[in-house]
Amino acid sequence: MTTITPTSVPLVMTSAGPQPTPPATLNQDLINGVAATQPDYTANLPGLLIEDVSSTATGALVTIDQIRVDAVNSITPYGANAAILAQQGVMLGISQGQPTNTSVNVVFTDTLAPGYVIPVGLVVSDGTYQYVIQDGGIIQSGGSTSPLYAVANQSGSWSVPAGSVTQIITSLPTPYNTQITVSNPLAGTAGNPSSESVQSYRSRIMQANQVAGQGTPTYIATLLKEIPGVTPRLVTILQTTFGWEVICGGGDPYAVAFAIYQGVLDLSTIVGSITSARNVAVTITDSPNSYTITYVNPPQQVVTVAATWNTNLTNFTAGAQVNQLASTAIQNYINGIQVGQPINVFAMEDAFQQAVSSVLPIANLTRLLFSVTVNGSPVTPTSGTGIITSDLESYFAISASGVSVVQG
Repeated sequence: MTTITPTSVPLVMTSAGPQPTPPATLNQDLINGVAATQPDYTANLPGLLIEDVSSTATGALVTIDQIRVDAVNSITPYGANAAILAQQGVMLGISQGQPTNTSVNVVFTDTLAPGYVIPVGLVVSDGTYQYVIQDGGIIQSGGSTSPLYAVANQSGSWSVPAGSVTQIITSLPTPYNTQITVSNPLAGTAGNPSSESVQSYRSRIMQANQVAGQGTPTYIATLLKEIPGVTPRLVTILQTTFGWEVICGGGDPYAVAFAIYQGVLDLSTIVGSITSARNVAVTITDSPNSYTITYVNPPQQVVTVAATWNTNLTNFTAGAQVNQLASTAIQNYINGIQVGQPINVFAMEDAFQQAVSSVLPIANLTRLLFSVTVNGSPVTPTSGTGIITSDLESYFAISASGVSVVQG
């Protein structure tokens, strides 16, 4: 018996993918293999039984070689069969049926122990159907999670009345198994009677593969800014000598800690401020372990700005409008500065000029001076610049009453 090994018939890869081996090459390789063990073997004489067997065997090799090509092609989501596509979905955390199966938003409650992590994949039920949590969450300070999206683990369409999903199928450790409850405050959404098509699932797999990877700081910041109550401009990630310092203003502390927990691979790289009063330490439980996560709550730096302007236009009557427009622009500029970033006097000048241009052309603006205080103390730009520096962990804030705009 002669065996053709993979090394004797190499897989030819091109920019178009794997290519079938020409039948003539397979036939010759077969003959060479037999001849290596049977000297004087001849299979190219027409009409002989040997040639007939050789041609038949070559046909089988062509089929086998095409199967090999198809198997390699099936690795890509573009051409994977349904079974391999499902395995790719498992690796990416994408289950088939998510867009079409019946779904419901559920809330987990534990008034005794906030900080418990609800993992992706946890299963809940209404007593008849089971639903799988798609996005993880955490029980926050108020004793409940935010609504978590859950999708039925089978296709079909049915109603999910409010308050019907009350069973936790996935086992929880003691004492959480008796403390944590689940319910759906609102009715669920009935699914499509038919299951998700392979084409739709393939499209979602392809989209998931196209998601760009991000560095840890960007990823954490993205997660934090999605938390209700977090002010986007009060989120930043600083690299220090000892690790990463996460600064976040607003939001539930447990939700903030959970976002940090989701966004890093090594929690030991997350450090707090050297000013301990600014640190917020939160302990979360991802059973069976608990972790203390520290982040920085940025202090507020109260700003006042007095702006003095003038014009070369005689009998100018729109001074009150200039004052109002400029006052709003200055307030918006200061309250839009990212945590840790400085006040740029030139940017504030530009905000002023653009705001008043409809009533006072920039060409007719002859004077514009700013007087700035931070936390009650007068400040000026760093010598040779237009920059008023900030504490890297703090943010500027100004109220409407903190802006004074006068012509003079």
